[in-house]
Amino acid sequence: MRKRRIVFLALAILFMLFVIMGRLMQLQLFATEHFSSRNINLIYESVKQRSHEILINDGRGDFLDASGQPLSYEEKTVLVLFPFLKNIDWDKASLAEIMRISESEISSLIEEADKPFIYGQLTSYEAEQVRALNIPGVIAISKEFPSTNNSAAQLLGLTGENKDEFEKRYPDKKGNTSMKIGITGLQESFDPFLIPENPSKLIFHVDGKGAPLFGIDVKLTGENNPFYPLRVKTTIERNIQDRLEQLIDDHNIVNGGALLLNIETNSIIASASRPTINESAPFSDDGTKNKMFEQHIPGSVFKTVVAAGAIEEELIKDDEVFNCSLDIRGEQAERDLGELKLDESFSRSCNLTFAELAKRLQKEDPNMLEKYASELGLIGNISWKKDLFHFENFKQFSHHQGRIFTEESSRKDLNYVGQTGIGQHEVRVSPLHVANMLATIARGGEMNAIKVASEIQYGDGSIMYKFPDIKVKDSKISPSTFMQLQSLLRHVVSDNEGTGRYFQDLPFEIAGKSGTGETGIFKDEEQLHNKWFAGYFPFKSPKYALVVVNLGVPINEGGVNLLFADIVNMIYEESHDAVEASKPIQ
Repeated sequence: MRKRRIVFLALAILFMLFVIMGRLMQLQLFATEHFSSRNINLIYESVKQRSHEILINDGRGDFLDASGQPLSYEEKTVLVLFPFLKNIDWDKASLAEIMRISESEISSLIEEADKPFIYGQLTSYEAEQVRALNIPGVIAISKEFPSTNNSAAQLLGLTGENKDEFEKRYPDKKGNTSMKIGITGLQESFDPFLIPENPSKLIFHVDGKGAPLFGIDVKLTGENNPFYPLRVKTTIERNIQDRLEQLIDDHNIVNGGALLLNIETNSIIASASRPTINESAPFSDDGTKNKMFEQHIPGSVFKTVVAAGAIEEELIKDDEVFNCSLDIRGEQAERDLGELKLDESFSRSCNLTFAELAKRLQKEDPNMLEKYASELGLIGNISWKKDLFHFENFKQFSHHQGRIFTEESSRKDLNYVGQTGIGQHEVRVSPLHVANMLATIARGGEMNAIKVASEIQYGDGSIMYKFPDIKVKDSKISPSTFMQLQSLLRHVVSDNEGTGRYFQDLPFEIAGKSGTGETGIFKDEEQLHNKWFAGYFPFKSPKYALVVVNLGVPINEGGVNLLFADIVNMIYEESHDAVEASKPIQ
């Protein structure tokens, strides 16, 4: 009996040893990078536990502006101090002299520190002096910081940590789930190219009491490959972008923004959206939403589509006039405009004319309005999209695609059709699409995909991939119709009673269309409106398409004409300065 107990005890001890050995093998060999259901990287956590480190660069790729300058980050030279300095003798006096502070202040800071810290920013001269001291643990180094001026913030987007989404996107990188990924804007769409491999850190190994483990040398670890991280060169012109942002704030746009498109390349020069991002709680409000890429009620801007369809389908007689003293219900209108032909109806924004023409179009074909909205590039995908490396149908950016009708019954109900003809009821389009429509008209029907990135660069500045211009198609609308649309858009400004007459004295000749969309939302018993002006210029040699919008404002407040004019004047100044700068020195 005693022998049996001894054997049983020996087997139990042996079993426990096997369990312990199995557990150790799991920890040391099999699950070191993805331990437990939480996929903990034990190697990383072990190194982290016995090291002091400070992040210099997280290794994530960045965005550049059109000239190749940093757009999403700022590079600063900073002084880094390590806590082990409290345990060694070093030249505090020289550092204090360079930084213009007392030795006691330096000592106090280091005594309180339990991890490396950035003391402050250095000039290039101060950095040279600090490096000349050659003191271990006193480091002058260049570090990247997120941009502080929020330039094109919603367009560029945000990054963040999301373990589940990280593993979904990058199943081969399990264990590195602390890496940030793009969650909105260009950060999300270009994430596969920007995701970091090896962050750059200043690192110093310590024992359990915080004493040096391998001497007092501080090591810089990180990406040694000069080709990484990658950078995305955008089409954003920084000077125009920053001035555009400032003008929007000067005009108190709190919900809306502006978008500027280069008509020749169909690329975004500047895009600003309000409200701004709340840095402390980004998703607590609409700040992360890019209002330039979202769909809104356009009001009379949509009359451009109705005019295109009516002209192309020959539904207007040459001498036909419309009774613009009546509204779309046949009652006395607020503005007694009298009888107007098409060009005057368009420039003075007569609702009855375009409600009537929309009904004629829909009687011809229930899909007619959507057909012409599509042919003008006002709905559907307009982002640059193409197979790129192993990514099928890679899109530079995501956006709302717009709509004309949501209910089948609406396209056949003439009352709803009349409202649709003036950009109301179920019509929703984005400022991006409106800019694209104007660019398509200005080019005479050539439809191109919109770009916001021109190339992907290696870390050394060489080109990995250059995004080509993509011609989507030539619109099926006839050239003569496009010429008439161009004339109508110009007449909005040249007509002394047109809704764009305010822009007659600008340095560029403007063609465009105003819009006031009724939102159906009331505040203090007053309905709120979306105020638009969308135009292109110079009229005879188009280069820019500009859309400004102020969303959800009372009818007698929040006009955008002054803002549009100020942006045009700013662009003229910028283009004039660029011409002057390019002239050879005499």
